[in-house]
Amino acid sequence: MTTQNLLVELFVEELPPKVLQKLGDAFATVLGDQLKALGLASAASVVTPFASPRRLAAHVTAVADKAADKAVQQKLMPVAVGLDASGNASPALLKKLQALGADVSDPVAAVAALKRAQDGKAEALFYDSVVPGATLQEGLQKALLEALAKLPIPKVMSYQLETDCELPGWTSVNFVRPAHGLVALHGSTVVPVKALGLTAGNSTQGHRFEAAVSPVVLADADSYAATLKKDGAVIASFAERKAEIARQLAAAAAQVGNGARPIEDEALLDEVTALVERPNVVTCSFETEFLDVPQECLILTMKANQKYFPLLDASGKLTNKFLVVSNISPEDTSFVTGGNERVVRPRLADAKFFFDQDRKKTLASRVEGLGKVVYHNKLGTQGERVERVRSIAKAIATQLGDAALVADADKAAQLAKTDLVTDMVGEFPELQGIMGGYYALNDGLGETVAHAIEDHYKPR
Repeated sequence: MTTQNLLVELFVEELPPKVLQKLGDAFATVLGDQLKALGLASAASVVTPFASPRRLAAHVTAVADKAADKAVQQKLMPVAVGLDASGNASPALLKKLQALGADVSDPVAAVAALKRAQDGKAEALFYDSVVPGATLQEGLQKALLEALAKLPIPKVMSYQLETDCELPGWTSVNFVRPAHGLVALHGSTVVPVKALGLTAGNSTQGHRFEAAVSPVVLADADSYAATLKKDGAVIASFAERKAEIARQLAAAAAQVGNGARPIEDEALLDEVTALVERPNVVTCSFETEFLDVPQECLILTMKANQKYFPLLDASGKLTNKFLVVSNISPEDTSFVTGGNERVVRPRLADAKFFFDQDRKKTLASRVEGLGKVVYHNKLGTQGERVERVRSIAKAIATQLGDAALVADADKAAQLAKTDLVTDMVGEFPELQGIMGGYYALNDGLGETVAHAIEDHYKPR
C-alpha cells in the first residue's frame, strides 16, 4: 500500500457567484470525509479546497492506493439454533455461512472455526472474517458521487449529454451547471472515475480568454495550482484570489492618492472573487456633478448593480473614482475603463433623476399616500401605523422633555415612513430612512427631525 497526494477537479460552466465558496468548501469537505471513512485517507490528511467560476476542486494529502483490510466479527445466531444436540451445524447455519462466503465443504471444520460467546442470556455463534479494503478507484468513485450529491445547490438545471452513454443517443444530466471535464490524479496516475457522464483524465481548461495553452495538462496532483496559474492564467484558490483582489484594490487606491481607500464590503469582495479567475483591478471615474446626489445612493448603485468598489477620501466622503475588478488583463486598459464608465453613467443619472424628482415634493405632502400602502393585512396601512407610532412618540416625549421635544418627536413619527413612497426608495429599498433624513433636511425640518427619521431604522 502506497500513499500519494490526490487531486480531483470538476470543470463546469460559470457557477452561481453567491454560493461559489460554499460549493467549493462542501465539495472538498465531503470528498475528504468520505475518503477518510473508507480508510483511504487518514485523520492527518490535509484537504484543500479550490473554487473558481468554472471549477470545483480538492487536493487531499496522503491518500492510499488501497485501504487496509479489516477484520470483522459477525454474529450469526444463537447456539441452540445453529447447532444440534450433537454439535453439528444446522442447515440454517450452513446456509448463513455460505452466504457470507465461508467454505462449508467440511461442516465440521466450518463449525470449529466459529467462536462462541455469551450474548445476553443466550450463547451465540460468531464468524470472524477479513473484508478486503477498498481500492482507490472504488473508494474515490463512491466519495466523488457522494460529494456531488451533497453539494448545497440552490437550484439544479437539466442538460443533454451524448458522450459516455450506455445507450446510443442523448441522456439527461442534472447539475448546477453543465460539466465539461473531470480530473482525478493520484500522484501522477490518472484514477479513471466517472461522474456526470464524464471520465476522469489529467487535463483541464484554463482562463476562457487568456490561457497560454488549451487544454492545460497536469503532470501530477501537487502541480495543480501552479500549472493552472502558469499555463491557464487562473488562480484556482478562492482564498488566494480574494487576497490578490484585496491587494490590488489597496494598491490602486494608493495610486489615486489623497488618502483614498476602497469601501469595505466583505460580501462584495466575496462576490467579485467568485466572478473572476484572473483578477485585474482598474481605476475608473465619473462626472463630479453626480456627487450632488447623497453618496449612499451612488455607493449602493455601484455596488449592487455593477459590483464596483467606490473610493472614499481620507474623511470618508465619496470621490468620483471607483475600482473595477476585471477578469482580463489587456496591455491597454482604456477600453475596459471606458466601457465601465459608459455603463455606470446611466445608473448614476437615474439616481440623480430620482433625487431631483423626489425633492420637488415635501415629505409632508406624501403623508396621505401612506394610506394606500399596506403595512400588514391584519394591522392596516402604513398611514394607520404612523398614527399609532405618533401617539406612542408623543407620550414618551412628554415624559422626557418640553413642548419642543414633543413637537419634534411628533413630526418625526409622522414623516418617518413617507420616504417609502419616493422614487428613490422605490428603486433602492435599502435606502429607506436614509433618504427620509436627506429629504427632511431639504424641507428645512432641522437636524433633530432628520436624524430621528434616519435613526429609527437602526440598528440596520
